[in-house]
Amino acid sequence: MKYLLDTNIWILMVENHQGIPPKMMSTIMEPDNYPFYISAISVWEVAKKVSIGKLALSIPIRHWLLQATRKPFIEIIPLSVDIALESTTLPGVFHKDPADQIIVASARQSNMTLLTADRHIISYQHVKTNN
Repeated sequence: MKYLLDTNIWILMVENHQGIPPKMMSTIMEPDNYPFYISAISVWEVAKKVSIGKLALSIPIRHWLLQATRKPFIEIIPLSVDIALESTTLPGVFHKDPADQIIVASARQSNMTLLTADRHIISYQHVKTNN
């Protein structure tokens, strides 16, 4: 099974693992699940949060991103035309956060399970999540 990490889970994985639910942590710690995937929008989201003071990282952002996107542990899913279009036409009702829309669309397009603790995403029935 392939797993896409939402931005917050990715941050917690890299920073300190605190706040990751135990079931999800066992998935993360299992080497057979490597690599994990992230959407390219997650890189932007982390950098943006740091730039506006909403996120403090343990090391400078450029170094953090180099460490946090190391292969073979992490693979980045680029923002494709199909993902961009999918994010604007998600079935059913989904909240209006564009980054979350792109992350969900990335999981759907890549047929991956999304590792998330975000209740908005977990309650969305049109994407596979860890719950």
